[in-house]
Amino acid sequence: MKRRWFLSPGLVLFFLSPVIGELLSGSAPPAEFFNPLGFVMLAILYGGGAILVREMSYRWGKGWLTLLILGAAYGIAEEGLMCKSFFDPNWPDLGPLGSYGRWIGVNWVWALELTIYHCVFSIAIPILLVGILFPARRRQAWITKRELWLLFILWVENAAFIFLFISKFRPPVVHYLATMAVTAGLCALAWRMPNPVFGEKKKAVRAFWFLPVGFFGTVALFALAWVVPHTGIHPLLTMVFQIGLVVLVGLGLLKMSGVGIGWSARHQLALVSGALGFFILLAPLQEMDKNRADNTTGMGIVGLVMAVFLILLFLRVRSIEKGSAGSQLSCG
Repeated sequence: MKRRWFLSPGLVLFFLSPVIGELLSGSAPPAEFFNPLGFVMLAILYGGGAILVREMSYRWGKGWLTLLILGAAYGIAEEGLMCKSFFDPNWPDLGPLGSYGRWIGVNWVWALELTIYHCVFSIAIPILLVGILFPARRRQAWITKRELWLLFILWVENAAFIFLFISKFRPPVVHYLATMAVTAGLCALAWRMPNPVFGEKKKAVRAFWFLPVGFFGTVALFALAWVVPHTGIHPLLTMVFQIGLVVLVGLGLLKMSGVGIGWSARHQLALVSGALGFFILLAPLQEMDKNRADNTTGMGIVGLVMAVFLILLFLRVRSIEKGSAGSQLSCG
């Protein structure tokens, strides 16, 4: 059968990652996101990064734990080495986090929140959605080895362009070295990390319950970064709460999903829909925000399109699961 490149999971991931990470989140509203130069740069940065993470995890024979560690390494590389927002006190999106939690030239609360954000929303969720879209390709490579190397070279060149021309802030050299060391350390950890071994597959809870976990987990993450600082609580406690949230949600999902092997595509989609539901509801509010300096026109449409996409994907998943169940009954 002739390969239909426009339906390849790698190509879908290449565009879906920046759509979720930048467009839906409102970090780059439509007027900015669809600027030709910006669009190409973001697609290579986010989409290329997501493909590299997924392919490394797959080719190393690893699972989701490795993928999440690589996702964290990606977030640190993007925000620490390329954009340098971890260190720039005047980064446009910082707000109060430019001073709250800043110590030895590092925006610590912002850095932790962005690392978690990129790991989950820029990397893990797009990969999970593409896996749901292409169930037959989940256990296959999504690009060839040659394409992987070409993409890596392109990604590095794009990173250098962002470093030199887009983000001109220059922190001390020690900050670069520390960031590179942490990024390399996480990549090494991901490579060495053994796959968890679970016992008998357990039944997952109803798919519906993954929806509020995704939604309220996302609400809590952003509340800790943008609401709690106004209470005057010590920044170190805020960071402890952020880490605690990640651990709590992770352990909860592990238990709810039957130690990670009992959940279906419907469970996964419910979790993702809950997490993205926060941004879908926020999208029209961003468009009405008169205090934003950038042009947020069209954010309501972005939220609506994503909601329709998730609904259509749910209907497709339900149809596939019903067809699979019917086939098993007829065989029995």
